[in-house]
Amino acid sequence: MNKRPLYFDYAATTPVDERVIQVMVECLGFDGNFGNPASSSHAFGQQARQTVEQARRQVAELVGAEAEQMVWTSGATESNNLALKGVAQARGVAGGHVITSQIEHKAILDTARQLQDSGVEVTYLVPDADGLITAQAVSDAMRDDTFLVSLMLVNNELGTVNDIPAIGHLVRERGALFHVDAAQGAGKVKIDLAEWPVDLMSFSAHKLYGPKGIGALYVGPRARPRLLAQIHGGGHEGGLRSGTLATHQIAAMGAAFALAAAAFDEEKALIVRLRERLLDPLLGMPGVRLNGSPTRRIPHTLSLTFSEGEFNSAALLASIAFSATSACNSASNAPSHVLLALGHDAHSASRTIRLSLGRFTTEQDIDLAVHLIKTACASAPAFWQ
Repeated sequence: MNKRPLYFDYAATTPVDERVIQVMVECLGFDGNFGNPASSSHAFGQQARQTVEQARRQVAELVGAEAEQMVWTSGATESNNLALKGVAQARGVAGGHVITSQIEHKAILDTARQLQDSGVEVTYLVPDADGLITAQAVSDAMRDDTFLVSLMLVNNELGTVNDIPAIGHLVRERGALFHVDAAQGAGKVKIDLAEWPVDLMSFSAHKLYGPKGIGALYVGPRARPRLLAQIHGGGHEGGLRSGTLATHQIAAMGAAFALAAAAFDEEKALIVRLRERLLDPLLGMPGVRLNGSPTRRIPHTLSLTFSEGEFNSAALLASIAFSATSACNSASNAPSHVLLALGHDAHSASRTIRLSLGRFTTEQDIDLAVHLIKTACASAPAFWQ
């Protein structure tokens, strides 16, 4: 069997932590905690419900929320859809105005286009040169009929971090709701929903060493009466998201978020050291530049553009698993909409790679990746001219 490539695509997905896998397994099989959490009349359902509520508390504790403010979904994409469509439909009137940005995840951009098709006007803010959406840009775009602003905490391609508290304060002053896609931020940025002026926030387990197919939407007190369910049938999750709860996935998400909370400072310090070990030698090469703010960013995600030459990223993929764009763009083989919004053309975007680090990245992985990238560049003589 061929040796697997080095894994540098943690922003696309993370492997499930072995400790999380064990929690999942305990919810499977006849001897496990397999009951339906909605079956309150017997011990099997009651035990499953206890597990679900424990996980709800674990997710909430990582982000400074109350457990009852967390609604289980199938992932951040569903959470984003519920937030945007649910708020728009609950208004009961046509039209209105929504603000988002050009560099959001496709789960936001495509949903925003659906809102446009239904008659909602949408403003797509342009990022600044550092790949950030500023509070001033949001303020300038606000209108009397703006009812929702939706922006990401951490950009999935650049790793840049928006000033969510500052933006949230001005959105709240204007009476609109504020939704934040935090799929890439949970466990990497200190989130405090008890203090942050945020009304809705989306999360996903598989970005934080949990399984795919499970996520959550934080619904704050201002948003709950202004949110309409998108999935009906049984009235689960306070009527906001019907469907039998997947105990094993929910328990796993709770465990993953609890582990992230316990190891937050230690893990961040490790990633910072690994990032510097990777970034310093690469930026020392001629013509290599980092996309996005060098300071307002998480250390986990790096977007690097290589200057003129024939840097063969496709050949490098045999040795290193990385992304040339986000996973959603990669599937369609389209240039990164994030890089295009930052002023790159398609040719420049094609010479850009995203390297993302995680819990299981080692110093040996870093050193070998640097060697392989330098070798790939050295094999393209035009690169050095």
